[in-house]
Amino acid sequence: MRYLIWFLRIVLFLLLLGFAVRNAETVTLRYYFGYEWQASLVLVILLFFALGMAIGILPCLGKISRQRREIAAFRKKYPSLDEHG
Repeated sequence: MRYLIWFLRIVLFLLLLGFAVRNAETVTLRYYFGYEWQASLVLVILLFFALGMAIGILPCLGKISRQRREIAAFRKKYPSLDEHG
């Protein structure tokens, strides 16, 4: 099973590498007020993918930290239930 997972990782990496090589053209992103940015298409796609992931993960971090505080308060209030024995 471990070899299958590594094989799938290698295949995925090679597919993404092929995608990057095939889309190495320079693109121009035009902003307001005449600003422009020229970069590789793969770099632009990767940047916006990472930005989208960050925007999606940020709302979850608040909920996770709140839950951790609640768990810490619960453990402080009920210390005997924290032990498994």
